[in-house]
Amino acid sequence: MSNDDLDIDTDALKRRMDGAMNALKTEFASLRTGRASASIVDPIMVDAYGQMTPINQLGTVNVPEPRMVVINVWDKAMISKVEKAIRESGIGINPISDGPLIRLPIPELNEERRRELSKVAGTYAENAKVAIRNVRRDGMDQIKKAKVNGMGEDDQKMWSEEVQELTDKAIAAIDRALESKQQEIMQV
Repeated sequence: MSNDDLDIDTDALKRRMDGAMNALKTEFASLRTGRASASIVDPIMVDAYGQMTPINQLGTVNVPEPRMVVINVWDKAMISKVEKAIRESGIGINPISDGPLIRLPIPELNEERRRELSKVAGTYAENAKVAIRNVRRDGMDQIKKAKVNGMGEDDQKMWSEEVQELTDKAIAAIDRALESKQQEIMQV
């Protein structure tokens, strides 16, 4: 048995944790604060043609004015599905159909809406933390398998500490990103 069988691929774990962080940043970008942004619909997936598809692959997303996002859906059969996905997404915007166009009027952010968006940001952050913890669990499982293959206790402890350190750093980064996003949302 080679020593490689006993090594834990922390680079792969770090890449997966970075992926969770990047996904969180994308979700945070969709939480625009009072101004229209095409990225507001980026995380919304539509059940189209038997698979979950991002809205920007079903139509053109434009921002014609500061408080309006317009989606020009290419396939008329998809309009109601896109509307439904937007309504159920939790972004708090009611889509208005206008032929092949779906208009998303961005409401003025009142205190209640700011708190709502802040909660949504918190939910996104919690989901990212769950993803990080799943990566951590996978890393710990690798260590357990390596133990069965003859990894010594000192090595197990070292690898466990390294995986935990990666996890702690990723969770701290998520907390910082959440705090920053919530401050941005709550600014009037």
